Amino acid sequence: MTSTTSAFRSGFIAIVGAPNVGKSTLLNRLLAEKISITSRKPQTTRNRILGVVHRERSQMIFVDTPGIHRSGSQLNVRIVDAALAAIGDADLLLMIADAWSPDPDSENLLIENLRGQNRTVILALNKIDRIDKPSLLSQIDRWSRRFSFEAIVPISARMGTQVDVLLSAMEKVLPPGPPLFPEDAVTDAPMRFLAAEIVREKVFRYTGDEIPYATAVTVDEFNAVNDRAPVRISATIHVERDSQKGIVIGKKGGKLRQIGAAAREDLEKMMEKQVVLNLFVRVQKNWSRDGRALRKFGY
Repeated sequence: MTSTTSAFRSGFIAIVGAPNVGKSTLLNRLLAEKISITSRKPQTTRNRILGVVHRERSQMIFVDTPGIHRSGSQLNVRIVDAALAAIGDADLLLMIADAWSPDPDSENLLIENLRGQNRTVILALNKIDRIDKPSLLSQIDRWSRRFSFEAIVPISARMGTQVDVLLSAMEKVLPPGPPLFPEDAVTDAPMRFLAAEIVREKVFRYTGDEIPYATAVTVDEFNAVNDRAPVRISATIHVERDSQKGIVIGKKGGKLRQIGAAAREDLEKMMEKQVVLNLFVRVQKNWSRDGRALRKFGY
């Protein structure tokens, strides 16, 4: 091994935390590119999303995980299992906590799971742009008493505050090793998966509270013929009730057109080419409680 290789560090970092603490927002900020969908509604992230950050002396492979919380539903149990599995596979754990609006029950559950892991843990206290300094100091003191963190770094993922400090703190404790991904890699997620996630995000953004939990998206066609031709994508939005279908479609199809236009804009930015997007809505009753349907939709 050369001296250059021995000085280089690389490894997998699982981003863990309660629902809605800003895990996906932070990953997108770290990558300077959107690969993980976000919304103000909890449990937006349902699958593990991998993103690669390249630095001069390190390669950090981040795994964005679903929010860890207590739940009895089949869908949410599978979501939490995916998050807990990522903890066991990581070289380093990055825990995100909401300094502005804490969730004590989910935090306690997460700490319980961390205590059983032989892993280094760094805590990022997020949303510090929304609190004053005395509140922040109190939060740092509270967390330092609860768990032996390698470091506690206050950040704002939304504003980018202290994200560089957080990266440096993580880089120091990664194991020595060569890059594990090519230097131009950003994620290992296939474009079909990212397209489905972006459509699902727009459903979250443009419909009421009753819709997101009942929504899954499948990509039925993804046709990229050549570099000059538009990418043609057909996707189906699956809901559980006829009333939900009506909400997603909207009056004279207006809501579905709004969802499609916003999704197409994001997809064109991501792929840097024209996209033709066709969306359909299908009712599949109680799919979130059906084991076979959950497997079909990738959960």
